[in-house]
Parts: sequence; structure tokens; C-alpha cells
Amino acid sequence: MAHGHGHTPAAWTGSIIAFVGFCVAGVFMVMANVPGFWAGMAIIAIGALVGGAMRLAGLGQEKRPHRQAASARS
Repeated sequence: MAHGHGHTPAAWTGSIIAFVGFCVAGVFMVMANVPGFWAGMAIIAIGALVGGAMRLAGLGQEKRPHRQAASARS
């Protein structure tokens, strides 16, 4: 199990926005409202963009070199 996996402001913000978009899309899908469904899908995409932008701004988890991961397994 990775330590600190996803416990960053970027991960939380992106996940919460995507979850809201999933809920919006689900409600409008049940209501048979196609534009509302696609609005929810757009919110999901916005969540991915916001999370990625926050990671690039330094609010995400740092990447480890592959050598450390390989040596940790052995």
C-alpha cells in the first residue's frame, strides 16, 4: 500500500468536484434530461482539470523515482 496516496489538496479537490459532477449527471439521467447529463459530465472533466492544475501548482503528491519503488519491493 502506498503511503500518503491521494491525501493531498489536489486529490481531494479533484475528487470532490468529480463526485458532484457524477451526482449531477446521475440526477439528470434519471430525469431524461440530456443537456443536464452532459453538464454533469463537463463538471467531472472540470474536476480532473482542477486537480491536475493544483498538482502542477505544487499541491499534489511528489513523484518518486522508479528506483526507490523497485528497491522497496525487494
